[in-house]
Amino acid sequence: HVQLVESGGGSVQTGGSLRLSCQVSGFIHPNYCMAWFRQAPGKEREGVATIDSFGNTYYTDSVKGRFTISKDRPKRSLYLQLDELKPEDTAMFYCVADSARCYSYNWYEPFRYTYWGQGTQVTVS
Repeated sequence: HVQLVESGGGSVQTGGSLRLSCQVSGFIHPNYCMAWFRQAPGKEREGVATIDSFGNTYYTDSVKGRFTISKDRPKRSLYLQLDELKPEDTAMFYCVADSARCYSYNWYEPFRYTYWGQGTQVTVS
């Protein structure tokens, strides 16, 4: 059984930075697709970034150049560095995983992910 636990959220001012972490427990194959999603109040869940088993990364357009996704396989961790934060980045951020590989055409679809963390809140004022 896979469990995902996020940490690192908080409140920052516009232009600030945060680093989100996701600790993975349970069996997870190296080919698993892992990603970060976010959901702002009144809005749908949005795929933010993903990194595949080869280290290829994909980002939603609104965060390109500001957010960086990375992973540390020995530590079983996924990270998301958030820089140049804007008020519109305010949301609950979720770490997600699925046994299927990451694909550029659907990594951002929430329905494809089986495992979801509880989320960590990011507030930018």
